[in-house]
Amino acid sequence: MNTARQERLPQLDIFRALAILGVLHVHSSSFAAGEQALHSPYYYWLNWINIFFKFGTPSFIFLSSFVLFYNYYGRPVTRSLIINFYRRRLKYILLPYLLASMGYYALTLYVNGRLTQNLGGNLYSFIRALFSGSAYAHLYFVFISIQFYLLFPVLLKLLQSSRFLIKWAVPLGLALQWGFILWNKYELHIVEKGSLAISYLAYYMMGAYIAIHFEKVKTWLMKPWRELTAKQKGWTALLVSGWLIAAFIHVQLWYVARHFGVWTDSLWYELLWNVHTMLSALVLLYATFLIYRKASRGIVAFLTRLGELSFAIYLIHPLLLAVYRRFRYQIPLESLTYVLFIYGGLVVALGGSWLIVQFAFRRVPGSWIIFGSVPRSLESSPQEKSGYISEERAKGFVQQEK
Repeated sequence: MNTARQERLPQLDIFRALAILGVLHVHSSSFAAGEQALHSPYYYWLNWINIFFKFGTPSFIFLSSFVLFYNYYGRPVTRSLIINFYRRRLKYILLPYLLASMGYYALTLYVNGRLTQNLGGNLYSFIRALFSGSAYAHLYFVFISIQFYLLFPVLLKLLQSSRFLIKWAVPLGLALQWGFILWNKYELHIVEKGSLAISYLAYYMMGAYIAIHFEKVKTWLMKPWRELTAKQKGWTALLVSGWLIAAFIHVQLWYVARHFGVWTDSLWYELLWNVHTMLSALVLLYATFLIYRKASRGIVAFLTRLGELSFAIYLIHPLLLAVYRRFRYQIPLESLTYVLFIYGGLVVALGGSWLIVQFAFRRVPGSWIIFGSVPRSLESSPQEKSGYISEERAKGFVQQEK
């Protein structure tokens, strides 16, 4: 088995950047699209932003799996590999998750005037929230990632030992994911099923499949359009057109439901979300390599740094959004000013989080305890600036919202 380290793929930071922008669009528009602005003349646009950009979380899960299998598939599963794998995740994922959960949960109790009331009950509720990813709305994704990390060595060993499983990885992922969806709908009735890793298993298996076959996929990603074969051009056109059609239908279904109150069977929302976001992950992968190849150095540098900071930005941006939303005052919901206010939240969440985490990584010793691993470009150790894909950045962010 080949134990050599894989070539680093700098394009993946751009993927992270595009995915975190999706997350920020969804989170900044969530209140407007979900309840505040249902009767605004601009509601179609607000709903469009909220639904179209829901590719963030699934794309991060796809990328997390891709990075892990890209780095580890050719290496034997040994005791030292497993110990090192979990040591890094304990340090760079689990610890920031624990601290973020504590901070957000305490803040929620304080805002609701319950911080010093019923301390025993609060502690019990926090522990339940910690083990369900519900200490704050966005932390469910880190909880999902932790579940996948627990499963990773087993899945790695299974895929290394069976070509049959590799060949059928994506269909098996879809079958298990949809088996759970149907089981939950008709029997289990778990309300927060989005906090369970099995709800995203198809994305995880798709990431593994592409990573294992990356040498073949790379020719499609690396070549300019004019050098692609007719077959590759046809499949690319089909992918993009299918993605746009699925995204449009997905947006329309939610618009009719939210704006007019005309709801349909929940399985249709599930299906369209699944098709839309699985295709989105593949389109983002193609777009990532295209941007890296064609865009200006300034754009590539901007997106690369955003991707490097994406996990830390993910952790802190809801705090800035919560503060920002307290300044809406008397802006009429039906006005264009309200739409600009929503976009302002996106800018504040992105720009404010970026400034805070970059300052922390540069100036605050031990900032990794709160924000995860320090980006390679901000590390001081030359040895840590080597070309290997940082698989701890396979933290998903890799990370974000269904």
